[in-house]
Amino acid sequence: MMKKYLILSAAVLSGLLFSCGGETKKADETSAEKCLYAVVNENSTLEWTAFKFTERKGVTGTFREINIEGLESSEDPKTLIESLSFSIPTATVETENPERNGKISKQFFGTISTDNITGEVKSLGKDGKAVIAVKMNGISKDVTGDYTLNAGTFVFKAAIDVVDWNALPGITALNAICKDLHTGTDGVSKLWSEVDLSFTTVLKKTCK
Repeated sequence: MMKKYLILSAAVLSGLLFSCGGETKKADETSAEKCLYAVVNENSTLEWTAFKFTERKGVTGTFREINIEGLESSEDPKTLIESLSFSIPTATVETENPERNGKISKQFFGTISTDNITGEVKSLGKDGKAVIAVKMNGISKDVTGDYTLNAGTFVFKAAIDVVDWNALPGITALNAICKDLHTGTDGVSKLWSEVDLSFTTVLKKTCK
């Protein structure tokens, strides 16, 4: 009789334990945070580096304004980034030198009739490669570069050649007006058509 009582008690206790365990899991699932990510224009920057002189000395700049559109928010940062398109007014070019800003805006972007650089994110690959379409001078080209997406911060880096956008006349016009400033120790005035790009955006995270 005692043996049967012990077996019955163990069964009841086991049932209670499983029941409590199930309720705890359900409570945990209910209390789990739901987080949404969103893009904020003010948290986004595009840094570019152009090169002068034969030995390729870098000149770095940004744009004061970047307009980004896409999904209003998403639980998945990757899905959000892949939905984005952008427009950059070229008149907002910034190099910490007002005179140089004006020359780049007028001589380079003005020569190729580009008031806005536009584009969109086309894909983020599992191999760390991203493809972004960039349009200027009426031409859209896919740009492939390296990206990281960690803790809500997206960084994309690539090198482009503006010749791909038929923008060499802009390079020539800018180099002509800045001939002395682009002349190195070898006496050669040179402005390269290659430009390095680095885009960063820090996503806004809201959890409930």
